[in-house]
This record gives sequence, structure tokens and C-alpha cells, in this order.
Amino acid sequence: MEHISRRVKALSVSQTLAMAQKSRELKEQGIDVISLSLGEPDFNTPDDIKEAAKKAIDDNYSFYPPVPGYGDLREAIARKFREENGLNYTPDQIVVSAGGKHTLINILISVVDPGEEVILLAPYWVSYLDQIIFAEGKPVIIQTTIEDDFKVTPSQLEAAITPRTRVLIFNSPSNPTGMVYTKDEMAALVRVLEKYPEILIISDEIYEHITFSGSHVSLASFPSITDRVATVNGVSKGYAMTGWRIGYMGAPLWLAKACNKLQGQFTSGVCSIAQRAALAAVTSQSDSKEKMREAFVRRRDLICRLLGEIPGLKVRVPQGAFYVMPDISNFIGRSYNGRVMKNADDLTFFLLEEGRVAMVSGSAFGADNCIRISYATSDDRITEAVRRISEALAKLN
Repeated sequence: MEHISRRVKALSVSQTLAMAQKSRELKEQGIDVISLSLGEPDFNTPDDIKEAAKKAIDDNYSFYPPVPGYGDLREAIARKFREENGLNYTPDQIVVSAGGKHTLINILISVVDPGEEVILLAPYWVSYLDQIIFAEGKPVIIQTTIEDDFKVTPSQLEAAITPRTRVLIFNSPSNPTGMVYTKDEMAALVRVLEKYPEILIISDEIYEHITFSGSHVSLASFPSITDRVATVNGVSKGYAMTGWRIGYMGAPLWLAKACNKLQGQFTSGVCSIAQRAALAAVTSQSDSKEKMREAFVRRRDLICRLLGEIPGLKVRVPQGAFYVMPDISNFIGRSYNGRVMKNADDLTFFLLEEGRVAMVSGSAFGADNCIRISYATSDDRITEAVRRISEALAKLN
């Protein structure tokens, strides 16, 4: 007997993971594929963090941890929010979960009733949409364009709000575009949100340590909306700890309690050893974050310069994260050996098969005329990848 629930049937397979799997399969066949699909730093976890994990094993951190996270970790996260972001969360407003994805689904299940609307700003991170659907919410998507740096305007935001709006998901620095909202741009959006006190804002700030101009601004730092912002973060990107699976949030106490209750029934407290490593990360005095940021800004400049030399490709220089999202509209409708590029999906698979470079179609992010490129790899691989992309695109006519 096979019976899959409608909730799971409604979910799509993550296209970022699907493309990574496709490129792995080709590599196993002996084909040299350069993968620029996954959002994962190519650095190793810093040594001081690894040492903390080893010590945790020796110190017998092998028992069930508290559901929302160890007290000293939550205190350290609260201190980080206060010192780095100007946010006054108390430790009981912090919930530690198994990565940012886990944090996000905890929030959405806790606050969204069937049919309530959740506003998404496209291009959006791939899992937002499916998580909203799983929570039985209704996605309301606002489209942005490369000409506007993929940023939403206050008038667009206001036009999307209805009496059914429950949540806005905000992400800066952005995955997939790499764009970063300035404080003034955020202030203009806040002025709209001030009129609608019933809307909860989820501010996904997982890439805060990878910004290239100015300093990161947390949405909850605007006093008029502080009490209805859930600030989502984690150690994956800034500390090269994707596999450790530690995310966290600072939120209004009522929401933290709800997520704590939910997590207590689903997963309980997350991996004890990973939590001790996360404590070392959050309190680390090493310069590992800055070294990674310097590498990413160098790579960004390299890949944007090379992509900018490809005729017909539209590129905006991102201000954070480690993604660039070219507009490929000029190549839609072109063909190679009778194979027509009808959309970004077609072009992405063409570039994988003909150029041997794996990227992710913009359709996964609500941007059908774009592709997402992760430049979290070496300078040499970036140079070779763009050479292959250029050669493959030149075959289209």
C-alpha cells in the first residue's frame, strides 16, 4: 500500500539539490563538471570551532540538550544580537534549531493558518515557497527586476498587502541575487509595514557576515516594528559550517515559546556537539569571517567582470552573499542543433550538457528569465567555468 499525504505531494524537489545531484552523476561518469549550484562556502570550518567540538565529545556532551538550545549558547546569541545588530533579545527569546530551514518552517507552522497569505519577494530562496505551501499558506509573490537590482519598492509592497496577509519574508543579503538593501531602502519599507501591525516579518539574515559595501542592517533594529520581527540566522555561511546544521532565531517571546513547543514535539534539542561548536563560532575572536569575506569579494569581482564580457548577458554586481544572477532573456528562443531554448530551465541544462557547468535555473527562485550562479569556488574554477559558459552560449543562434 502506497499513500503519500497531500502535503508532501505538494512539495517540489529542491532544484538546487537536484542540480547538484545531476552534476555528481556526470562526474561519476568521468565527465569534468564545474558545479556552481550549491550555496556552500568552499572553506573548511575554522580550527578553533573544530577543537570546541572535539572537547565537547571528551566532556561528554552526549545527553539530551534543552529543546531551545543550551543556555550558554542562547546567552551568547543574545549577546551577539545586542553587540553586532543592536537587537535586545533575551535568552528566552532565542531558539536554536537544525539549520535555517528548520527555523523557518518552525515559524511558518507556528503562525500561518490555512489560507493566510505570505508575501514573497522574487527572486526568492527556493525553499520559502514550498515551506509556505506545506504550512497551508497562500504565497503572494512580488516580482522584481534586474533593472531595479532585484529590490522591491514600497508601492509594490503596499499593493500586495491584503486583510489576509499574515507574514512577509524578507532576505538581505539575498539568496539568490546577492543584493543588499540599504538602511534607507529598508526604512522606506518599514514605513509601509508600520501601517499593518498584524503582519509578522521574518528577516532571514543568514548571509549577514558576507557583505561587500557598508555594514549589515537588521530589520528588527527599526524600533517601530521590533516587536513583530523574527530574526533568522545561523552559523552555516559566515563560519563555513553548513554540515553542522545549526540555525537560530531571535523573536518576540510569544513566537519563541510557540516554536519551542513545536520543536519539542518534532525534533527536541538539536545535536549537542554541533551546539558546542556553534558556541565557539558565535564567540570566536578569530579573523576567519573576514578572510572568507575578502575571498568572496575578490571572486565576485572576477566573475562579474568575466560574465560582463559575454554578449547578451545582463549582469548586476551583487553586494553580498556569494551569488550572481544574470538575466538570460536574450538567449530565450535561440537554438542549437534544432534544440530551442524555451526558458531558463532549457538553458541551464544546455549549459550543463554542452558547457559542463552546473548552475540553477531561475525558475526555482521565481525568476524565469535568470540563472543563479554560486561563486563559492576557486578563482581558477570560476575563470574556467565562465569560459565554458561563454563558448556554449556562442553556439546558440
